[in-house]
Amino acid sequence: MEKEQIYRQTTSQIKSLIDGVDNKVGALANVAAALKETFSYYFWVGFYIVKGEILELGPFQGPVACYTIKEGKGVCGTAWKLRKTIVVPDVEKFPGYIACSSKSRSEIVVPVFKGSDVVAVIDVDSANLNAFDDKDKEGLETIAKMIEPLF
Repeated sequence: MEKEQIYRQTTSQIKSLIDGVDNKVGALANVAAALKETFSYYFWVGFYIVKGEILELGPFQGPVACYTIKEGKGVCGTAWKLRKTIVVPDVEKFPGYIACSSKSRSEIVVPVFKGSDVVAVIDVDSANLNAFDDKDKEGLETIAKMIEPLF
């Protein structure tokens, strides 16, 4: 099955998981689980939530992770600061990369907005180099828009 089609099916599943749900933590946990179970190249998937001047670890699937990330630091903090999706084909070449796991080789981070403010980021790591493409970017940006009402 084509990646674009898989994302369409996944967004449909996610819609059913979050529609009418007012349990943000549970909903985000289910979104992370659905993504991790669907995409075999997702090594780690989860959320960092804006809390004041930091991103704080939220629901995720995968190995242990960093608890907090400052704005402008690492891929997550940079995506937050720049207010845009960042795709990193090789994390070792990203200036200021924060290594929460030595297994991570590539990463994509997508901001989640409420109005004009970034309220969270979706963070996905892969153990493979160059794991993420435009289809991942488009699919995850669609999911980011879908979860905005949770915030």
